[in-house]
Amino acid sequence: MSKFYSAVVVAFLGGFLLLISLPGHSQTADAPVKTIASLDVPRYLGTWYEIAKFPNWFQKKCVSNTQAAYSLRPDGNLKVLNSCKQADGEISQAEGLARQIGAKDSPKLEVRFAPAWLGFLPMVWGDYWVIDLDPQYQVAAVSDPKREYLWILSRTPQMDKKTYEELLSRLQAQQFDIRKLELTSQAVQSQKN
Repeated sequence: MSKFYSAVVVAFLGGFLLLISLPGHSQTADAPVKTIASLDVPRYLGTWYEIAKFPNWFQKKCVSNTQAAYSLRPDGNLKVLNSCKQADGEISQAEGLARQIGAKDSPKLEVRFAPAWLGFLPMVWGDYWVIDLDPQYQVAAVSDPKREYLWILSRTPQMDKKTYEELLSRLQAQQFDIRKLELTSQAVQSQKN
């Protein structure tokens, strides 16, 4: 029974990922997406608050307080802990794994939230490219090579308006459709009863 279940899960994931990768389901642009020159992973670790994002299916239930915490694992990869508040007030969490692609300072990573036993399947890994990052590692933009996903992240729950607008200009120059961005509510955490 468990082998059958495993086969069904693998077939479903494979079919679903094939469907979303078909032409017409992704936004394309003339110029390739450019990443930052290099990423100092130890400086990138810690908590990042989501300021805005392109809407996506896997964050559909998130209504506020979306954040990601990155920490180093003993094997050199990164533990990713995403969390958000749902409409019913519950906190949703998803733990994943991130690994760098290429050199030790590569800004190109892959992330996986599927179970570890599916880690051998290339389709369970998603691109996580750092495409904008200030020198102080306080504001970042993350995407993928097809411009399907975009997240604007900050070390603080709120971002200065000027900083945000300057980042939007740089993203527009990279051919991102910034009109698709959806702002994320970062409510004050201390209001919890």
